[in-house]
Amino acid sequence: MAAPAPFLPPREDDIVAFAEQALAAIPARLARHLDGVAILVEDMPDEETLREMELEGGWDLTGLYRGTPLGRKSVDDLARPPDTILLYRLPILLEWIETEVDLAALVRNVVVHEIAHHFGFSDAEIAALEAEMDER
Repeated sequence: MAAPAPFLPPREDDIVAFAEQALAAIPARLARHLDGVAILVEDMPDEETLREMELEGGWDLTGLYRGTPLGRKSVDDLARPPDTILLYRLPILLEWIETEVDLAALVRNVVVHEIAHHFGFSDAEIAALEAEMDER
């Protein structure tokens, strides 16, 4: 009898694929404003991010939006770095293990939450967006 194949945790590419699925489900009226927003996957937040967020450890941080929300942008602004959504793979995997939520759904939730920061959405607007995406 052959030994079972070892379990390999989802890789960065897997998280990226789930994030791309989430982006594809964003309503068109919002998706058109996401051009130029990069999605990056890192294993853990770096020390600088932890200091900025005043966090002792990065295990509770599954995602982060870095950029200027659309409502605060102006054509008069100086050149800024591109808006970026960071997904932290290891905290996402820990939450996946702890909650047993479908990994694609979990990544989608993180992506939607971080995109909501790009739009400057309130919690109620985030909930409405998620409900709209669920209906599709």
